[in-house]
Amino acid sequence: MSNGNKNALILSGGGARAAYQVGVLKALTEILPGSAHNPFPIICGTSAGAINALYIASHPGTLRESVLQLENLWRSLMPDLIYKTSAAALIKSLSRLGFSLLNEGVGRNRPLSLLDNSPLRQLLHDCIRFEGIDDCIAAGDLEAVSITATGYTTGQSVSFFQAAPGIRGWQRHRRIGTPVALTLEHLMASSAIPTIFPAVKLNREYFGDGALRQTAPISPALHLGANRLFIIGVSSNRNPEQWVRRQPLRHSPSMAQIMGQLFSSAFIDALEGDIEHMERINELLALIPDKLRDASGLQLRPVESMIISPSEAVDKIAGRKIRYLSSSLRLALRTVGATAKGGGATAASYLLFAPAFCGALIDLGYKDTMWERSTIEHFFQLHNCQRDDAYA
Repeated sequence: MSNGNKNALILSGGGARAAYQVGVLKALTEILPGSAHNPFPIICGTSAGAINALYIASHPGTLRESVLQLENLWRSLMPDLIYKTSAAALIKSLSRLGFSLLNEGVGRNRPLSLLDNSPLRQLLHDCIRFEGIDDCIAAGDLEAVSITATGYTTGQSVSFFQAAPGIRGWQRHRRIGTPVALTLEHLMASSAIPTIFPAVKLNREYFGDGALRQTAPISPALHLGANRLFIIGVSSNRNPEQWVRRQPLRHSPSMAQIMGQLFSSAFIDALEGDIEHMERINELLALIPDKLRDASGLQLRPVESMIISPSEAVDKIAGRKIRYLSSSLRLALRTVGATAKGGGATAASYLLFAPAFCGALIDLGYKDTMWERSTIEHFFQLHNCQRDDAYA
C-alpha cells in the first residue's frame, strides 16, 4: 500500500462459524484484482479464525488461489475430521472425566476434554505449510501474522506472532505479544475450545482458546503496525434487526443454552465491544480540530475499519442443520439441549463441522460481502489514514 498504509485482516474465533469468513474472503477475491497477492500485510486470527489466518499467511500464491483451496477444505469438512465422533470415543472421554475425580479433578496422562480433537491435529499438519510463513515474509507479501491463545495458569492473553525483523513484542494488562516461529502447537492451543478440546502445553504453561480472555481483539493488529482494519465477525449481533428480536419463554434454559451464552461471551462479545470502543474513539476524535490535537500532543488518531458480519442469525441456521450430524452426536447434543427446541443451537453451531452448515455460512458470507461491494472498493482506495498508537 502507498503512503505507508497497512491493511490488517482480523479473523475472530467461533468454531465452525469461521466458515463464514471463507465466504467473505471468496467475495473479496472477486472484488479485488484477480492477480493480487495478499492485500493484507498483517493477519491476525483467534481460535478457528487462527486456522484461516495461518492458511492464508503460509500460502505462496495469490489470495484468490489460497481462498479457493481454503473453501474446498471447509466445504469438505466432516465432524470426524475435527474430533472423534463415535459412541466409543464419547464414552471414553466421559470415563476419563469420571476417573479424574479420583485424582483431584486432574487428567493423569493428558489434559481433560469432552472431545478428542486428534483428527484436527492431523488435518492441520497435512494442510498448513508453516515454513511458508517465512517464505511469504521474505518475498514481501507478508509482514506479520499473529494468533492468540489464553494461558490457563496466568490468565494472560498471549498473541504469538511471526514477523519481519524490527517488529517487537508488547505488554499490556493481561495481554502480551511475543515473537515466535509459529508451529502446529500454537495453532492447536489457539483453537482449543474451553472444556470441549484439550489444552496444549507451550513452554511451561498450558494454553487454550485465544478468545477466552482476549479483551482487545483489535489490539494485536495495531501493535504490529496496521492502520486500517478489515474485520470479519461471526455473529449477527451488529444487525439492527437482531436488537429487537425476542424469543418466547417456553422453558428454563438447558445446559447447552447456558453453554452457548458462555461461548458467545468468549468468541463474540469481546470483538464487538472492542469495535464499539474503537468507533467511539473515532467519533470523539472527529470533534477535535487537527491543529488543537497536534498542539496538545495527543497521540490518538482515527482507525479506519471495514466490518463484515452475518446478516442472518447463525444459530437459526445451525438449528436446521443439526440433523446432518452422526446419530451419536445428535443424541449427545439432544441430551444437553443443543437443539433448536432446547434453545441450545448456539452451542451446537460451534461444533457443527458439516458440509451443509459450513457451506451455508460460506454462501452467506459471500452474499453479505457482495452487498457491500461499493463500500469495500472505496475502503481499498483510501490513502489518508493514520495509525492509532495509543489505542493499541
